Amino acid sequence: MRIGIATGGGDCPGLNAVIRGAVLHGGETYGLSFAGFLGGWRGVALGDVTEVTREDVRGISKLGGTILGTSRTNPWEFGGEDAVRNSMREHEIDAILAIGGDGTLAVAQRLHDAGIRVIGVPKTVDNDLNATDMTFGFDTAVSIATEAMDRLRTTGDSHGRCMVAEVMGRHAGWIALHSGMAAGAHAILIPERRTSTETIVDWVESARDRGRAPLVVVAEGFVLEGDETAHSTKGNDAFGRPRLGGIGERVAAVIAEHTNIETRASLLGHIQRGGVPTAFDRVLATRFGMEAVNLAVGGNWGRMVSLRGTDVVDVPLTDALNSSKVVSEARYVEASRLFG
Repeated sequence: MRIGIATGGGDCPGLNAVIRGAVLHGGETYGLSFAGFLGGWRGVALGDVTEVTREDVRGISKLGGTILGTSRTNPWEFGGEDAVRNSMREHEIDAILAIGGDGTLAVAQRLHDAGIRVIGVPKTVDNDLNATDMTFGFDTAVSIATEAMDRLRTTGDSHGRCMVAEVMGRHAGWIALHSGMAAGAHAILIPERRTSTETIVDWVESARDRGRAPLVVVAEGFVLEGDETAHSTKGNDAFGRPRLGGIGERVAAVIAEHTNIETRASLLGHIQRGGVPTAFDRVLATRFGMEAVNLAVGGNWGRMVSLRGTDVVDVPLTDALNSSKVVSEARYVEASRLFG
């Protein structure tokens, strides 16, 4: 069997570890061969393919990003399932191992429905995919965000400023919640919970009145009470989703206006998903790659690898696509006891 690997959507620490785990396990255990589609679904549809051998994956687990490249491409802009079939036929590829988030896996499900052999591997730094307890990349993103906030706190303390850190999180506030708790934030604002200006101001002033320089963490998808949608000024991506970013500056302006505290906002942005993956993410990603190969050898098409507790299992792709995995009310209330 010859498997084509595609990495789609945003890049993420651990992608290369998935590729390495799949290629080493598949080649050594089952005698499989592998190809890589370059540039995500664009490469799948256009037949932009390269060989991926044991030598090609040597030492790549520690590298961030993806050696295959990625894009936010809708393959139906390039011919859809017919183009994918032609590409696979031309390069003698029997199945696709699709590594990505909700957009990538939705494409994988649609191709599976069209009769194309597909296995999914969940990837998102936001950790918002259903049917898996955790996705690789999340631990790295939280670690990077936490370190950045630790640095923001020292400069905030020096100047007596309120510091606002904007982190990733379109539909779910997992990065904000975990990094904010780790950094000792005085307020955490997430997409799952509308929060009023008055409440934010109360938290900030409470910290200030105790002699602290307030730290506020806000996820990019947070919607301030009274607003209708998340802050977006950069248009839409290839799947029609708004490109978010900038809510940190808006929250900072609101805080400064209502408290007279000098306030600065930092958008952490893409540094959260760049660079070297943590050991946890390398191990999880490697296990995902190995189990994805097992599914392909067993002919379990249309399924996705998943972490349940400490076990790597498999679930239908559809289980990951029905809705986002969001922060529960109980988890947020638990964290909010430390605010202010």
